[in-house]
Amino acid sequence: MAQAWRCSGLRWSSRGPELAWVGGRRSALTWGKRVAFGVAEGGVRTCVGARGHACPLRAAVAGRSTGARCDQCARLDRAHSVAADTLADDPRPYHVYLAWFGPGRAKVGITALERGSARLLEQGAICFGWLGRGPLMAARRAEELLRAALGVPDRIPYAEKRAVRSALPDTAAERAAELAELHARAVALGGWPEALTPEPFRPVDHVGVFGLAGVPDAIGEVTELVPGGTVSGELVAAAGPDLHLATRRGVVVLDTRLLAGWHLVPAEGEGTAVPVRAYRAAPGTQDGLF
Repeated sequence: MAQAWRCSGLRWSSRGPELAWVGGRRSALTWGKRVAFGVAEGGVRTCVGARGHACPLRAAVAGRSTGARCDQCARLDRAHSVAADTLADDPRPYHVYLAWFGPGRAKVGITALERGSARLLEQGAICFGWLGRGPLMAARRAEELLRAALGVPDRIPYAEKRAVRSALPDTAAERAAELAELHARAVALGGWPEALTPEPFRPVDHVGVFGLAGVPDAIGEVTELVPGGTVSGELVAAAGPDLHLATRRGVVVLDTRLLAGWHLVPAEGEGTAVPVRAYRAAPGTQDGLF
């Protein structure tokens, strides 16, 4: 029987995207690399636990869950997190950023200064710019100010991010235009936290890093893995947790968060047989095995 592996997600390093595996091993991903794996027959997707601890219930989780955690572990994972506003005494400095994912899709967020741009790569930001830096609570107040005064959200669903990747402007300057306007409006607002140091707008573009330039539009996305299912394709781009794989039918997007919790084995053959939601499908079209 082939050895089974458990994936812990996609990671971004200075070398580019890497698949991380439970136990510490990492697999570098380069453009043109064949990505192929199968899901063990008769397997059940189980909770990945939280904060370094195994799930005490070894609970089964839904195939379409991107968190791959049961309710109990999801609560534990969120506890004591910056996102949950439970670390008000965090002494680290934070960046406030503006991120752009495509036309009409900009957001505001914060990330620890020590993390650099890693958070933006993980989110799949097409381009971004720093807005300011300072203590956590000042960064939070700035984030809330932009949400209230400018209507800039702090979250954009991944489905929306994927939908606009096929409509990206050709040049970095065009891709940064919307952020430049938001940055100017943001720094002109009254009520800017005194402890936050504003930063000039210096946009960073990720189209090259993600390999998206000239890549064919995706025709669909994997919605879940299933026991005995297979995925096989040539890696042509990656953004955030998503792999863009060229298959026989066209480019398909695989959210690597769907891999967690499954036992994966080497794939045989070239076929891809998992549920895929087709883009631009006719009304009423159902998901099916691709």
